[in-house]
Amino acid sequence: MRVMRALLVQAASPATYWGYQHSLPFVDKGATLPPLGLATLAAHLPASWELRIRDLHLEPLDDADVAWADAVLVTGMLVQATSMHAVLSRARSLGKTTVVGGPAATTSPAAFPDATHVFRGEAEGRLGILVKALECPGAWPRDLTPTGEARPDLALARVPRFDLLRLDRYATYAIQVSRGCPFTCEFCDIIEIFGRAPRVKAPAQVLAELDALHALGARGPLFIVDDNFIGNRRAAARLLPEIAAWQRARGTPFDLFTEASLDLAAEDALVAAMIDASFSAVFVGLETPDPDTLARTGKRQNLKVDPAAAIEKLTRAGLEVFAGFIVGFDGDDAAAVDRQRAFVSALPIPRAMVGILTALPGTQLWRRLERERRLRTGGSGDQFDRPNFETTMGDEALVAAYRDLLAALFSPEGYFARCERHLDLSPPLRGALRPGALGTVRRALWGLGIIGPRRRWFWRLVLRALRRGPGAIPRAVTLAIIGEHFIRYTEEAVLPRLDRRLAEIRAERAARRPALRVLPGGARAAAPGGPAPSDAREAVPAGVPAAPPGER
Repeated sequence: MRVMRALLVQAASPATYWGYQHSLPFVDKGATLPPLGLATLAAHLPASWELRIRDLHLEPLDDADVAWADAVLVTGMLVQATSMHAVLSRARSLGKTTVVGGPAATTSPAAFPDATHVFRGEAEGRLGILVKALECPGAWPRDLTPTGEARPDLALARVPRFDLLRLDRYATYAIQVSRGCPFTCEFCDIIEIFGRAPRVKAPAQVLAELDALHALGARGPLFIVDDNFIGNRRAAARLLPEIAAWQRARGTPFDLFTEASLDLAAEDALVAAMIDASFSAVFVGLETPDPDTLARTGKRQNLKVDPAAAIEKLTRAGLEVFAGFIVGFDGDDAAAVDRQRAFVSALPIPRAMVGILTALPGTQLWRRLERERRLRTGGSGDQFDRPNFETTMGDEALVAAYRDLLAALFSPEGYFARCERHLDLSPPLRGALRPGALGTVRRALWGLGIIGPRRRWFWRLVLRALRRGPGAIPRAVTLAIIGEHFIRYTEEAVLPRLDRRLAEIRAERAARRPALRVLPGGARAAAPGGPAPSDAREAVPAGVPAAPPGER
């Protein structure tokens, strides 16, 4: 039997805040994170297959790779759908069988009619029909997802094929410890895809993955990509001492960070164990300072602690907190966005990511809005697109407020002020500089401190760090490098895109507004064929355009 050749392709994202495109040159890397999903999939495909992984964040897809393959397997999120379709089109034009999988295909399989086959869900123990269909082409169904249990036991998980990745081109490495989250946030698709009962790898499995990365020469930042690292707190408590011992035995090769719920701040023993294992940062979903909104959306875990006090506590413990925020909840208005701005601005969180609420397919929010007939489209996954549902605030007001919020948060003044708050609270970094760190510092000193347009902010932050001791300077330089991306991306891409979006909204509203004719005596009436002006429209002050339904 001939050897099967499979090309595994990670679709590319457009530029995003999380892409750090303007920061990567300072660390001499090509992308932020490797495609862990494809490396995991590769570990579960037959050992007899020849495999290649291509990440389009690093380089364009080569036709020679497509020609080499018998089958092309493509993955990505909804925001990467354009890139996914381009890959599928190229593969089809060269006569290749294609399979689409991953988050976008799992939640929106109908969005990929151009793929030969669709595979939904996780890989462990579920690839049998996919393997058969690719090895023996024939009258197989388009959907190759097996029936039955869709959430496998992670005891089945194998060490990802890190050897197929160009690890040296990534700023951060990645592993996964658990899947799923016990909470019920209305807008979250994680609990729909991976469930509310967190499934966790055994400590021996996690250490085997660390061993594999270490053997390949990986050193430096490592992201544990769990949706909620403390979703199963007992498992986390068992694992952390094992990681700490592994790190100490090897000279602490990795700086760890992860995602967790805000109530981590109430778990002193877990926080201490994370610090002992060399965790240096954690992402939390703060979403909004409004407790009523948190309760309505099901994010009740954030009501258990005071958010500002929790962030300060985690920062003082030695964890840089970076957080997500959302505007556009039901009931949000201009005052709510102003409160959000004041809330975020007062926190020691340099990396404050704010998005407009999106109804993701399959979520509780999606189902509720569908019942209320407020859904518009499936959404593009682009946070700078228009909302994909009728918001209570109205598109124009929401997009305008969001634009001003981002302009404030990622102005040099706003960003560096949050950096200073963080430095004032956090203990200095521990340990020696990583290999390559001196080159990063040199590039930052020249690019940010000498020729950079924000050099005064750079030196002000470095001097602020120096007051905390020399150990705080690497953190200050790192934050300045990160800020270069956030500030530039906001100025050069985000604000112009939101301005164009606002122009589109206003143009559409003007086109929908009926032409009026003046009657004797100055009264107004709709032009022939148009609706009569309502009391609500007539009550609008002169010179202020009336809002169409759904935007009042």
